[in-house]
Amino acid sequence: MQYVIRPQTEELHDYRGYAGKIISGIYKKGDKITVFPSGLKSTIKSVEIGGAHVDEAFAQQSVVIQLEDDIDVSRGDVIVKNDNQPKLSNELDVLLCLMDNKPLLPGNKYYMQLNSRVVRSVVREIEYKLNVNTLEKEYNPSTVGLNDIVKAKIKTASEIPYDSYTDLRTNGGAILIDETSNVTVGACMIQ
Repeated sequence: MQYVIRPQTEELHDYRGYAGKIISGIYKKGDKITVFPSGLKSTIKSVEIGGAHVDEAFAQQSVVIQLEDDIDVSRGDVIVKNDNQPKLSNELDVLLCLMDNKPLLPGNKYYMQLNSRVVRSVVREIEYKLNVNTLEKEYNPSTVGLNDIVKAKIKTASEIPYDSYTDLRTNGGAILIDETSNVTVGACMIQ
């Protein structure tokens, strides 16, 4: 979900549309859905593309979805069909490529962005560094610097809906953003 459309005009006083890009599957009127991370359930009332109602929409299309129920949906929430639920957690195992000159240390705090959702996060643990030449795992690395690839545990301030990167790249890849400079400092593949 990227944007909530609430025109509140006289002719559209009741309109509430949820705009975003479909990252997998096919959505159509009547589909039973769940909103994550809240877990609220509803049914799709209509699907629009370019202001026109359509019978169905599929992955990579930008759409506006209206729901049968007035429920709280915000930017960064994920609307999924009930038969295809993502994982939901605030503890993530990731493969992380550091793209910053400052070393990566346990306790470093960042914003994590996964699609439109941005949450505060902290690096809890660095399990190993991957030697890109030999593909050997170097456990308990003394330093992690620019372009190093590590397996890390990241804790987020709130639960986020995600899929494993190997299952669905668009909902399993995230970035880390420096809290002070807003510079992207890392790319993550959630496992």
